[in-house]
Amino acid sequence: MSDVFVDLVGQDDAVDTLRRAAMAAAAFLAAGDPVDSAEPLRAGAGNTGAMTHAWIFTGPPGSGRSVAARAFAAALQCVHGTGCGECAGCRTTLGGTHADVRFVVPEGLSIGVGEMRALVLRAASTPSDGRWQVVVIEDADRLTEAAGNALLKAIEEPPPRTVFLLCTPSTHPDDVSVTIRSRCRVVPLRQPSADAVATMLTRRDGVPADVAGWVAAAAQGHVGRARRLARDPDARKRRDAVLAVPRRLTGVGAAFDAASALIEAAEAEAEAAVAETDTSEREALQTALGAGGTGRGAAGAIRGAAGQLKDLERRQKSRATRAQRDSLDRALVDLAGFYRDVLTLSMRAPVAPVHADTAPLASAAAEKWTPEAALRRLEAVLACRKAIEANVKPRIAVESMMLALWRG
Repeated sequence: MSDVFVDLVGQDDAVDTLRRAAMAAAAFLAAGDPVDSAEPLRAGAGNTGAMTHAWIFTGPPGSGRSVAARAFAAALQCVHGTGCGECAGCRTTLGGTHADVRFVVPEGLSIGVGEMRALVLRAASTPSDGRWQVVVIEDADRLTEAAGNALLKAIEEPPPRTVFLLCTPSTHPDDVSVTIRSRCRVVPLRQPSADAVATMLTRRDGVPADVAGWVAAAAQGHVGRARRLARDPDARKRRDAVLAVPRRLTGVGAAFDAASALIEAAEAEAEAAVAETDTSEREALQTALGAGGTGRGAAGAIRGAAGQLKDLERRQKSRATRAQRDSLDRALVDLAGFYRDVLTLSMRAPVAPVHADTAPLASAAAEKWTPEAALRRLEAVLACRKAIEANVKPRIAVESMMLALWRG
């Protein structure tokens, strides 16, 4: 690796902004930090060439929000101030082991106020290497209202060497409050082109060019999903099962069966994804609480552990729910891509298909359905995604979608 931004695909404008800000931050430090205040950083919020203390990375899924935040954090800790990708600051930040960089990755449905207050308190300490304390909050749209208020206070009155990097789908008030947004510089990311994703997969991961082109198109610009399709045969099997749904919708009963199959597949994938982590967490907690010990002290410790075990189970259940919803959302994106292909074929639009391997099925559907019918089906899938995001029970949302797809 020769540059921390090398994996940020198709984001030249954002990379230029971040690189210049990192250089400005290095110059600020080189000047000897003349004031014991964060005011120079706050003043930079309106200057696209300067450094500031709070940033929001926004863009569609797969655009690289967390990749951009991590790369920028590495550039801030780079001893050369450029994000060289080779020094200890760059390597430890990218590897997640830098002592002054903290990553908040929500495992459940939300980020609570207790976690945020503890994080803000730790981030106020002096950097161990004399550069920056950096807090990277992935999925900042999952902050509870109280957690958002705790973060807002820290952003309004930041320590002189602390930088906050937030990742959100958009800057809509439902994703991040207007007051937080007004105190941050926004870095908008675009959905990378399929060609850019394919080139990255071939260059970095050694994926054959033909496979890279196929998975990049199928992933619809989502870098992580493209990499998963290229590497994981099970991911390709799950995708094939999802794309078989349209031809299974032969009646009301078949629609409910298809909904059950989709939900059960998401549950199974989520369970497999979290099983190893759940087991290791439970074993570690039991060991810490003296499981296997003897005597009155050990018995008392186990009796007093009920609250901690209950808290762990709550967090694990929340993580499993999020994993299930993420898995289901990936399936819905694939299904939306199919109906998008049908719509473009029915309108004879000169655009490449999302799912080239289902082109015969899409062509047959385009001959059978009007463009309006294809659009209604696409809108039904998108409405299902929106309903699940609004906390409608997934089974109810998916059953409603399947009926809409069958009726057309």
